[in-house]
Amino acid sequence: MNWSGIILGAAAFLLIGVFHPIVIKAEYYFGKECWWIFTIVGVAFCAASLLVENIVFASVLGVAGFSCFWSINELFHQEKRVKKGWFPSNPKRKKD
Repeated sequence: MNWSGIILGAAAFLLIGVFHPIVIKAEYYFGKECWWIFTIVGVAFCAASLLVENIVFASVLGVAGFSCFWSINELFHQEKRVKKGWFPSNPKRKKD
């Protein structure tokens, strides 16, 4: 049996689930200005995926990298959700 597809699907599912609260917390504490951190981490994950010989692990690293890139988009959407009142704003952070 080949478990690669199941492993990759489960990893993608878990990574998406992990990145959702990361984006919420990042926007809460740092605002959308932390987008460049997601870019650097995403590029690092994608570069690492090119260097790994194991296809499943390389795929998981690629999914993690592109999840970071998608999180950049979500940071900007999260800011709009906060402005609409759907999520709390950080009272300690300077308002934009």
